Amino acid sequence: MNLMQWIVTYGCKLGLEVMCRIDARELQKVPQTGPLIAFANHTGMVEAPVLYTQLQPRKKLTAIAKIETWDNRFLNWVFTLWNIIPIRRGEADMVAMRKSLEALEQGCILGMSPEGTRSKSGKLIRARGGVAMLALHSGAPLQPVAHWGGESFGENVKKFKRTDFHIRVGPIFYLDAHGERVSKEIRQQMADEMMYQLAKLLPEEYRGEYSDLKNATEKFFRFVK
Repeated sequence: MNLMQWIVTYGCKLGLEVMCRIDARELQKVPQTGPLIAFANHTGMVEAPVLYTQLQPRKKLTAIAKIETWDNRFLNWVFTLWNIIPIRRGEADMVAMRKSLEALEQGCILGMSPEGTRSKSGKLIRARGGVAMLALHSGAPLQPVAHWGGESFGENVKKFKRTDFHIRVGPIFYLDAHGERVSKEIRQQMADEMMYQLAKLLPEEYRGEYSDLKNATEKFFRFVK
């Protein structure tokens, strides 16, 4: 991390800790180095800088974010400084896929959301299958990082009120197709299984599409012992 990255990262961390009460103890479960796909639920903009700054001082850390974020001059500067990877949603963005695979090959921890878009209610929405393809192509392990409370950040700021931001971290595992042809349906099943791992870490009222944990399966998982 160069001097400018250090100043921006720890300046953001300090500012966020002033505006939020961050319960980040479980982030100790995240390895110090990669390769690792750390996948999380997506409720707004605040979780990205919270998780990024709280995960420091990891050696190599990056994430995937929608390309529209770069339309904002300040976020463009910060996300470029942090080496965040832009992705075009709604299409097979092979440039983002290539950059993500390269980051994992270089030993990065890569943050992403299987949902692909923000949940305005804070509840889990149906995942997309792209994250499964990235995990299978890279061979990288995955780890669920669930959070809640950040969906109230905007309203709390207006009221000069601190936001309670909670983080929970699950076990590390690999995706394994067990020799099956990875069809679109299989990719979706893999993504759904991943989302149930997030749901297990969240309070019941945040589980949304994945509320019924009786439907949770782990057919395509290989857990790290």
